[in-house]
Amino acid sequence: MSPTGVVSPQHSEKPTMLDSLPPPDPTPTVALALAEDIGGGDLTAGLIGAATRAEATVICREPAVICGTAWFDEVFRQLDRTIHIDWQVQDGQRVVVDQLLCVLQGPARTLLSGERTALNFLQTLSATATKARHYADAVLGTRSVILDTRKTIPGLRLAQKYAVRCGGCQNHRKGLYDAILIKENHILAAGSITQAVTQARSLHPGIALEVEVENMDELNEALLVHPDIIMLDNFDLETMRRAVIHVDGRVKLEASGNVNLNTIRSIAETGVDYISVGSLTKDLKAIDLSMRFRPL
Repeated sequence: MSPTGVVSPQHSEKPTMLDSLPPPDPTPTVALALAEDIGGGDLTAGLIGAATRAEATVICREPAVICGTAWFDEVFRQLDRTIHIDWQVQDGQRVVVDQLLCVLQGPARTLLSGERTALNFLQTLSATATKARHYADAVLGTRSVILDTRKTIPGLRLAQKYAVRCGGCQNHRKGLYDAILIKENHILAAGSITQAVTQARSLHPGIALEVEVENMDELNEALLVHPDIIMLDNFDLETMRRAVIHVDGRVKLEASGNVNLNTIRSIAETGVDYISVGSLTKDLKAIDLSMRFRPL
């Protein structure tokens, strides 16, 4: 399968299953979040006079890569289209401690009602982008591209995959429907790598196909059936280097397992094409943001 898609800043090409996704529409996700938080009405904000107007500023309290401005905007768009938001930063931008992110003006009730939901989106997606930036920086100068996984927050997958790209990494498949990844249990159920791949090619010709292998024997079997990518599952560094030399560019190789910021540089230096990192979207610490109000 010919490589296609947007050129990565870390690598000159990437397969179809890794093509970048456009920023997703935040409308339905935001609607669910607002319904969850406000329900039948914000009882506390109702204590504020309906005519009262306010200005609010959002400050980032730690170094970060910002992501989620569209979701933040959509919260207030759904609550009150008259609220004005003046952004000082954009998605993908690095910020420093106490940097001003945006200024909002509008009805105080609405600003208070939307505050927590808007910040939840912004701090979570910024956490994803920030972590992705750390990983992307860790492999600079190597051929390896860092990929996300399906280990995402339910309901926020496409948003988090967008955040991963804002942080300088790339996306693996969106879900179970857009690419085939044959793993250990699929191989056991099908009978062998060869049988699993043959069946996949028969049922879904033209769909990007990846096979997970756990040792050199399985790698050799996978090479014979020509998948688009072979995933090296929990290979140690020496075996990974052997695999790269053995494959000699005949197929793209992805490393998976035991990947963290302490190990990723060594993994990248083996020469693998891709490294998948579940913690990009799974193990997150929300970015510390603060919204401060001033009556107008």
